[in-house]
Amino acid sequence: MRYPIVIHKDNNSDYGVTVPDLPGCFSAGATMEAAMGSAVEAIECHLEGLLLDGGDIPAARTVEAHLKNPDFAGGIWALVNVDLLKLATKTRRIKITLPERVLTLVDEQAECEGDTRSNLLARAVMEYIGRHKP
Repeated sequence: MRYPIVIHKDNNSDYGVTVPDLPGCFSAGATMEAAMGSAVEAIECHLEGLLLDGGDIPAARTVEAHLKNPDFAGGIWALVNVDLLKLATKTRRIKITLPERVLTLVDEQAECEGDTRSNLLARAVMEYIGRHKP
């Protein structure tokens, strides 16, 4: 899932990162790249904590949904990719049936991304659920 982050830099400070869709989730880094990498780690830890507490993973909104918030004024926006599958600790084999054309498209996309069929399907389902939760 791709989460928007906003990065601020004050004089004589590191780059500070806020994750608008995850209240209380912050990170920092000495460089822009380090700040973005730290943001991914912070998001993963934050989401893992939510799951351990029995909560749900909040959906990521668009950058546009946050632009009018004065707390983020003057910040630099970026999107960071968070692999939600890292948060799962146990896997289970299941049997599903898909139309052949759909399976072909899944396999082509997985190969294009250097991923497996299972990982691609799991990521797609998690992203779909995240966007369509009531």
